[in-house]
Amino acid sequence: MVALTSDRNTPRRTGDISSGPVAASQLIFAGALVARNSAGYLVKGSTATGLTGVGRAEERVDNSAGAAGADTLRYRAGTHLFANSASTDLITIADIGKVCWIVDDQTVAKTSATNTRSKAGIVEDVDATGVWVRFDEALARVAS
Repeated sequence: MVALTSDRNTPRRTGDISSGPVAASQLIFAGALVARNSAGYLVKGSTATGLTGVGRAEERVDNSAGAAGADTLRYRAGTHLFANSASTDLITIADIGKVCWIVDDQTVAKTSATNTRSKAGIVEDVDATGVWVRFDEALARVAS
């Protein structure tokens, strides 16, 4: 392409709901923590490496018998409440602003458990009900 020589109506996406193809063998429940795997497909949160948290599932999608990409999931970035881990992996207010790690599709933890977990997002707040996690895929990829 060449540089513009006149005005251009550049398309944009608005809102915080996105969608993407679901990995094979996945049953993702509405409200679940959702991550993107290294192949670019969406998966439910789990203890695994190579994932990056992207947000909360807006719907239930059952691709348990389908091939990768056979189904699409709507998910929402932003800040969502998930369960806190326990014991030495319990997230506290001292962890606000730090990365938290995926334990499963509803739980986050303070550590990577010796590099066996993937980044969920950034801790926004912690209260008696759980951990408020900010999901921003680009931010999670570069955060340490």
